[in-house]
Amino acid sequence: MEVNDALVQQLADLARLEFNEQEKTEIRGDLQRMISFVEKLNELDTSHVAPLLHMTDDYNVFREDKVIPSVSREAALKNAPDTTAEYFRVPKIIKK
Repeated sequence: MEVNDALVQQLADLARLEFNEQEKTEIRGDLQRMISFVEKLNELDTSHVAPLLHMTDDYNVFREDKVIPSVSREAALKNAPDTTAEYFRVPKIIKK
């Protein structure tokens, strides 16, 4: 893949960046070196390599989902500064 000025300008527009001509020349060279490196990876024979799904052998340990008792409504509302019979009462923030 060839990196040209149009591609550099398109990437700059997408990233909302502005470059002077010297910076565009440097970026074009950097991008060309990166693309050459990635294209070099295509030369490797990966036909007998298993796909890598995870970077480590670690895995998540999930606990069993159980219904357990929690705080009752009365206990939760007991120490609140202002409540109704069922809810916390908070100051109004949005005014219509």
